[in-house]
Amino acid sequence: MKVVVVGCTHAGTAAIVNIKALHPESDVTVYERNNNISFLSCGIALSVGGVVEDPQKLFYNSPAGLAKLGVTTKMEHDVLSIDFDHKTLRVKDLNKNEVFEDSYDKLVLTLGSWPIIPKIDGIENENIVLCKNYHHAQTIIEKSKELDKVVVIGAGYIGVELAEAFEMQGKKVTLVDAEERIMSKYLDDEFTDLAENAFISHGVKLALSEKVVKFEGEKGRVTKVVTDKASYDADLVVLCIGFQPNTALLKDQLDTLPNGAIIIDEYMRTSKEDVFAAGDCCVVRFNPAGDNRYIPLATNAVRMGTLVARNLVEPTLKYMGTQGTSGIKIYEYNIASTGMTEEVAKATTEMEIASVVLTDNYRPEFMPTYESVTVKLVYDKASKRILGGQILSKQDLTQFMNTLSVVIQNNMTIEELAMTDFFFQPHFNKPWSLLNAVALKAL
Repeated sequence: MKVVVVGCTHAGTAAIVNIKALHPESDVTVYERNNNISFLSCGIALSVGGVVEDPQKLFYNSPAGLAKLGVTTKMEHDVLSIDFDHKTLRVKDLNKNEVFEDSYDKLVLTLGSWPIIPKIDGIENENIVLCKNYHHAQTIIEKSKELDKVVVIGAGYIGVELAEAFEMQGKKVTLVDAEERIMSKYLDDEFTDLAENAFISHGVKLALSEKVVKFEGEKGRVTKVVTDKASYDADLVVLCIGFQPNTALLKDQLDTLPNGAIIIDEYMRTSKEDVFAAGDCCVVRFNPAGDNRYIPLATNAVRMGTLVARNLVEPTLKYMGTQGTSGIKIYEYNIASTGMTEEVAKATTEMEIASVVLTDNYRPEFMPTYESVTVKLVYDKASKRILGGQILSKQDLTQFMNTLSVVIQNNMTIEELAMTDFFFQPHFNKPWSLLNAVALKAL
């Protein structure tokens, strides 16, 4: 069985490793445009902030590691086209500038995502950079050593992490976003208000509800970011506006969403026979809403890549969907969320949405120390089914959202969560778990 894998970050690496484990006799070839694989881009901000001193440590596999498994690793090879009917590919060796053809029995598309690059006047100026792969990480780290005024555009997770990292390095930081709040897709205002205050108290300028209209420069280098409301001096601009599926190669050949995300079934199969897809180039089944959405996350990617290997020969293990669970640390705050926020639920579903917020100390007040924690539940008012949750504390209690992810995946109600069995030990919690307590408050 000849297997060709196109693209090799999280989903591709997971697929390859598991294919060779489950089908050691298979002939596996991987084509990757870059000269590296499996880079944890979520660690770029940690490198910028000096928490991770060596960006090389953000790789968890390598072309050599795959080669040891018997995989034919073709780095710096660009797949130009795919003929799904004849099961062939045209590939360009980027070093030799040569084009050749290859064939497959099974094809795995793990093409990943790419940053959204807006068409803004002046974007061609030097020192306007992206934040996605290892080469971007190297560029950001090197340029930031010499530059003082940094503007980060986009206040999602990557943007806010970079803003904090640059501020920790003593830079003058401005964080720009067209939305009214930072991290608005992940958190409701009870949580973003606290995070925003943390940024402001550390001297980060928040330029929210502002849309970038142009970049100004001198001698080809950016000097100013101009929005529809103000302008900001900049030596370095990092674009963190969001991501889109990297699927231009497949245009009009596979079933996709309008944004190009490949539609797959519960066994990772695409609309073409013997063609599988996984990771950021695909849709995911979003369990809280019961629909398909585009949610690029490394956790989704590794699960989906593993499922490709499990279902390569015959459908064996179904995809369970996702809750989009994620976490972040902003200064002293540990924050996590799962499922839908109240705002997203109201905007994207027809359900009557209700919510409840609880603020309490995470363990008994007779203990020597304790910290306040705020937790929120979002649920369907009619069925009482839990749709989402968020948590914030100076104590790391983020694992509660992993538990709540299971609750949502299993369609539990607030009544069921209120009476679920959790342990009590004063070192860790109170007799009523935080999840019990917030559900009881909803009742």
